[in-house]
Amino acid sequence: MAERRLYGVTALFASSEKILSAAKAVSNKGYKKFDTYTPYPIHGLDNAMDLKRSMIGRVTLIAGMAGVVSLVLFTWWANSIDYPLQIGGKPYFAWPSYVPLMFEMGVLFGAVTTVISLLAIWLGLPRNSHPLHDTEFMRKVSDDRFGVCIEASDPKFDETKTAMFLETLGSEKVETVYYEAHEISFKQAVLDPKFLASIAAVAFVSSALVYLGLNKMLLLRPWNSLNAQGKVLPETRSEFYADGFAMRPPVEGTVARGQMPYEFENDFTSAEKYLTNPLLPSKQVMDLGQRDFNTYCSPCHGYFADGESRLQGQFPNPPSLYTDSLRTAPDGLYYNVITNGFQNIMPGYARQIPRDERWAIIWYIRALQKSRHAEESVAK
Repeated sequence: MAERRLYGVTALFASSEKILSAAKAVSNKGYKKFDTYTPYPIHGLDNAMDLKRSMIGRVTLIAGMAGVVSLVLFTWWANSIDYPLQIGGKPYFAWPSYVPLMFEMGVLFGAVTTVISLLAIWLGLPRNSHPLHDTEFMRKVSDDRFGVCIEASDPKFDETKTAMFLETLGSEKVETVYYEAHEISFKQAVLDPKFLASIAAVAFVSSALVYLGLNKMLLLRPWNSLNAQGKVLPETRSEFYADGFAMRPPVEGTVARGQMPYEFENDFTSAEKYLTNPLLPSKQVMDLGQRDFNTYCSPCHGYFADGESRLQGQFPNPPSLYTDSLRTAPDGLYYNVITNGFQNIMPGYARQIPRDERWAIIWYIRALQKSRHAEESVAK
C-alpha cells in the first residue's frame, strides 16, 4: 500500500472579516502557496493575499490579436487576390467595412483560448479530481463558512507549526488533507490517445447531428400531402384541360359562398323596377366611387362623364350621362349596365368590381349629374 502523501492544512472561519485578516496574516508570514475559499466573492481578498497579476490576461490579449490579424489577412487575400470585386469604385480591400468582423473574431479567439487555457493548463484537465473534493472543508466553504488552505509544497510549510499558526488566527477548525491513492499516481492525460480519440468522436458526432438537424430535419414537411396537391397556380399552364388554361371561369350555375347570384341577368325592366341603392351617401362612399369611376369608367366616358373618351377614337364614344333620359333613369339601370354591359359595346364588370363598389360608382355619377343640374333651392 502506497504511503499517504500530505496535501496541506485547512482552516475554517466564521465571517468574511476573519478570512480577510487570516489571508493577510498568512501572506505576511511568508507563505506563497495557499488559497482561500468563500461561498461568495469578497472585495479586497486578492489584495490581502498579495496576489500577483494573472498571466491569463496576456493569453487573452495574444489570442484576440491573433484572431484580428487572421481575419485581416483572410479578407485582404479574398478581396484583393483570390476574388476581387469592383463595387462603386471602392478599393478592393475596404477595411472599415470589416471592423465589426475584426472585433467579433478577436472576441471569439480570445474567449475560446482563455477557456481552453484555464481548463487545460491552470486546472490540469482532463484531471477531474482534487484532494479537497468530498471533504468536510469543501462542503462548509460552499455553504456558510470561509476557509484557508496552505499547501505542503510551500517552502515554509511545517505540518505542526502551520496548524498551530492557523489556530492562532481564530479558526473554528484546523485539519490536514491527504492525497488519495489514485491522485498520487496521477499522470497528465491530455495527449493520451484514448482521450484524444474520445474528443474526436464527440466532435464528429456533434457535427453530424448539427448538419442533419439544420440541413435535413428542418426541411422535412410534416404533412407531405399539402406539398403534393393536384392543383395549379395562377398564370400557369394546365395539362388537364384541352385548352391548356389553368385559370378557369366559374362553372355555370354555381353560387359562391356568401354571394347570391344576380337575378336580373337579362331582365333590364325588372332591374330598373326593383333595384335600389343600398348605400348611404358619405365621403367614404364618394371617394370609393370616384376611385372606381376613374379606373374603370373614365377611359370611355371621360373623367366628368360627358362622353369625351380618352381612347382617341378607338371605340365609339358613349353618350353623355347628363342627358335628361339618363339623369332621370333609375339606379337599377346603371347597376344592370355596370354588371352585364350594354349592347356588346360596353363590357360587364361583374368580376372586376365588387357589388358595393358598383353602387358607390352610381352615387358618384349622381353627384356629377347634380353638379351640372343643381336645383335652384340647392344652389341657394
